[in-house]
Amino acid sequence: MPYGQGFLGAEIVCIGQPGCAPINDCTVSISIPADDLVKMTKQPPPEEAFRNDLRELLQKVAQGDYNPESAVDQVRDLMVKDLGYAKVDTHRLARRGRPEAIFGQGKTAAQIIDIAEALVQAGQNVLVTRLNPGKLDEVAEAFRGWKAQRNDRARTLLVTVNEPPRKSGTVGVVCAGTTDIPVAEEAAVTAEALGSPVERLYDVGVAGIHRLLRHREALERLRVLVVAAGMEGALASVVGGLVRAPVIAVPTSVGYGASFGGLAALLGMLNSCAPGVSVVNIDNGYGAGYLADVINEIGEVEEDKPNAPSGESI
Repeated sequence: MPYGQGFLGAEIVCIGQPGCAPINDCTVSISIPADDLVKMTKQPPPEEAFRNDLRELLQKVAQGDYNPESAVDQVRDLMVKDLGYAKVDTHRLARRGRPEAIFGQGKTAAQIIDIAEALVQAGQNVLVTRLNPGKLDEVAEAFRGWKAQRNDRARTLLVTVNEPPRKSGTVGVVCAGTTDIPVAEEAAVTAEALGSPVERLYDVGVAGIHRLLRHREALERLRVLVVAAGMEGALASVVGGLVRAPVIAVPTSVGYGASFGGLAALLGMLNSCAPGVSVVNIDNGYGAGYLADVINEIGEVEEDKPNAPSGESI
């Protein structure tokens, strides 16, 4: 099709597909209607798209194009994608500001791919956690043509459809030992996927406390910290006693027999004498990263507020 008024040219470079004959620098020129190209490249954010779809539906009801019962079914479809074995919450981003994630453990690769595709079709980013190596390979292959980032240490795959707004504050992710890194990485990947910049500080446990103290200035610049530790879980209390930022403690299932699969670290963190330390479940890096991003976002709002008059001293 020749280029003409209302059309824009584009060049596509073929990188080859399985079964293709060997080719070098294979290109093809195409022309796309300019109006269509604008629609393709300037999709509204999912929460705005949901409001637009709902507004259009209500207008059709008002005009008599839909009866109320049909509208109820349409609204249900806007909010939930029913796959039979899974009811995908496509409304969560509009409702809570963050999309649904997929817990990969216990699901087949085919189920994970179907759920992820439903979220992608709704214009939402997809974070899949707890993927073993085989499932990670299979799911990553299914999204090879998308902007997908796999993290083997975190056992995660992130498919990005729309870049989330980047926050100005930084989340710190700290872990006690190298064995705690998979849980710490899950937290870091989660916070980054939601738009929080992350600084990592690994292998700084209390058995060599000087490793942590040399980074004290860096810790004090962070808006919120995630601290992952196994064994007795003391690192969260130590960090909590050094910084003014909130600390989210993540007990990990690392340790010998009496650690009881992370229960000892969990109880130690729950009994922290350092105020400002909250605790998530054992190995729950995702929950910690999610909460860290929420706290980080609150910090953005607080920064934008005008200075209030100081209260009376006590």
